[in-house]
Amino acid sequence: MEDVRATTAWVASHSSHVLVDSAGIEKVVNSIDDIPKVDWDFEGIHYFDNGPLTVQYLFVLDALNFCFWPDKDLNYDDLASGLKAALQNDKSAFDADRLQKYTGPQLRELLKWPRPLPLEDERVRLLHEVGIELERSFDGKASNLVDRCGKSALNLVALVARHFPGFRDHSVYKGRQIFLYKRAQIFAADLWGAFRGQGYGEFKDISSLTIMADYIVPAVLRQLGVLKYSPELASTIDASGEIGPGTEEEVELRACSVHAVEKMRELISKKSGRQVLSVELDLWLWASGVQCATLQHHRTLSIYY
Repeated sequence: MEDVRATTAWVASHSSHVLVDSAGIEKVVNSIDDIPKVDWDFEGIHYFDNGPLTVQYLFVLDALNFCFWPDKDLNYDDLASGLKAALQNDKSAFDADRLQKYTGPQLRELLKWPRPLPLEDERVRLLHEVGIELERSFDGKASNLVDRCGKSALNLVALVARHFPGFRDHSVYKGRQIFLYKRAQIFAADLWGAFRGQGYGEFKDISSLTIMADYIVPAVLRQLGVLKYSPELASTIDASGEIGPGTEEEVELRACSVHAVEKMRELISKKSGRQVLSVELDLWLWASGVQCATLQHHRTLSIYY
């Protein structure tokens, strides 16, 4: 993940619309004694059976974990709990051969959602991609994908990005390639959280992961005073205006969030005298954000988050 850290740091140092406020970071770090512990499944919405089916569930979940905001009633909880219920009802629902055949209406039925999903065609395309490549390279099982990584989160992210194009989350910014890999990283983080660092969730290098740059974390960091926006960007976000994917503003929002939390992690680790993980900070910030009904986040149509 050094590519993620290095390229997001470059964006932060060349940013035109988003500022990482060092004083704001210090203020936040000084206000907390330790990172509040947040259980991975604190809402009880995920499927878990401590085996390969959980890995299959998580990979399907993370393949579809993006862009809920165009439907004001839809959120991540609906996806996680809907897929959980579907799997409890039919243990073969996420078999690789079936993933290749789902249609938009069938996906809606699976989730018990009454109308077309945001970016529904893309969601179906990515399900097909997952089913095809799992069958071709991993005997249909995401658990084989995880087995192949050798207990390395870094290797798992690289494997996922190599085999599944829909997880290749990067952009070009001011002539530089910028790497973020939100959904590939969150698959590793979800495994670690679900299996509590054991079995399929055991990674010797979990500290290599960064935060998962999405809608929620930048908004929380802005609320905390860690990120400062230009007047034009702040006005667009506050008016619920759309920001185009791959624009300077969108890349800066995500990349500056990653860099800011890396700086927070370094300061907290120094202050506490223990290693603090970016995945712990990510879960804390995300959980804080989703529980804040008034949080104003940016709006971008994207398959990456």
